[in-house]
Amino acid sequence: MTDFDGDGIKDVAIADPLATVSGQAKAGLVRISYGGGGVAEISQSATNVADAAEAGDQFGYALSVYDADKDGCSDLAVGIPYEDVGDVVDAGYVQIVYGSVDGLGKGRASSGFVQGTNLGSSSAEHGDMLGYSLTSGLSATSVPFLVIGVPGEDYQGVVDMGMIHYVAGATFSSVSNVTQDSPGVWEDAEAYDRFGASLAGTDRRFAVGVPGESRESVTQAGGLHVFVPSINTDGIPLPLFGMGQVRTGSGDEVGETGDQYGFSLAMAPYRPAGAATVSDVMLAVGVPYEDLGETEDAGAVQLYQIKADHTVVQTQWLDRNTAGVAGDAAAGDFFGQRLAAVNTATNVVSTAAGMRLAVGVPGDEADAQRKDEGGVQLFSMLGDPGASDSWISPGNGIPSAGAPRMFTGLSLAAAPDALYVGIPYGPAEGRAVYAFPWNTADGGAPVRTWKPGQGGLPAAAAAFGMAVR
Repeated sequence: MTDFDGDGIKDVAIADPLATVSGQAKAGLVRISYGGGGVAEISQSATNVADAAEAGDQFGYALSVYDADKDGCSDLAVGIPYEDVGDVVDAGYVQIVYGSVDGLGKGRASSGFVQGTNLGSSSAEHGDMLGYSLTSGLSATSVPFLVIGVPGEDYQGVVDMGMIHYVAGATFSSVSNVTQDSPGVWEDAEAYDRFGASLAGTDRRFAVGVPGESRESVTQAGGLHVFVPSINTDGIPLPLFGMGQVRTGSGDEVGETGDQYGFSLAMAPYRPAGAATVSDVMLAVGVPYEDLGETEDAGAVQLYQIKADHTVVQTQWLDRNTAGVAGDAAAGDFFGQRLAAVNTATNVVSTAAGMRLAVGVPGDEADAQRKDEGGVQLFSMLGDPGASDSWISPGNGIPSAGAPRMFTGLSLAAAPDALYVGIPYGPAEGRAVYAFPWNTADGGAPVRTWKPGQGGLPAAAAAFGMAVR
């Protein structure tokens, strides 16, 4: 649970990475809504947050929450991928802002991670975009860990091959750098692979997307890697397996040019029948540029079960043409461009009602006048995908009038008690963050709303809700 002040009541962090801070355009900030009441602002102009707000930094582009120092208060990892390091443009920066009984950023000073200083031998380079993606957790041996994506990493002339940094321990005692050339990691580092462009994790596994991966002669087919958050004898988190797109029964063994399998990822812990505790993981993989027949960029999602013995089984293929699934695939839907997954009850054997998946469809349009309005489709991660799917969109559950270029579905986040849907684009009056029950029916209403200018939140906003945790 996100609880920055340790009062036992859930808090919410809402990023606006395009906000102006101290006169600096697109410097970025994060709004904190405390469950016990009150709001706060975190930026690089705040006390106990290092550095300074600068134009174009986009503080809050990525967020992850975990208890980094194990003091009982949640801490916020903030990705700042467009931070310049000296004269190195868009090298990127990550800060951990610490929680305390007085609130986020009210105790100890933040910790920062920059290539060339405290992230191993890798140095900051133009366009590395350190912090473009983040995931974190507490390992099976109770070690806090943070994974940092660096999709723009270059090495020895290999442009945008990508990298991740794995930072573990309450005092960050273990730091390792991982690329596709690391021991045991599937495939080789190649130009434009963008290893680390997407990340997802649980306490038992984490996945790294490689959407630019070329398979044989198929460019940007995509791929992914799965690791255990435990350092092996090579000094890196244990690689389990890597794979590209394989649609069971289709003969599509390497995907298609431009599919970008692994563009988005989501993971949820899973307790199968007969298991005494959570032992497995369900993994959802977005393929938003998948063509369905002649329908270009309709998008798809593949679901997998990663078992306790590390074997992996594909369980479902989802698209908007799947039998029983509401709606029809259309060109430019980009179904699966964002994903969020949850197990709402980890203390019992997992059920279809408790294993839920939200799929962003930002290119959906209700009619020709509402191009790229977008929406969110909800599914069970178990069983028949059409048995309990539902659809929410502006004017259909989301209490905002539909409009062009809202791109609904580009901001999703999962918590056991709610799905968070951010609407950072479109008309200013419609920008907000909504919390929905995971089993919301078609057009079901949110249970809570955060909106600029309401509930103590400042009215000024640029991309409020672009990331939520």
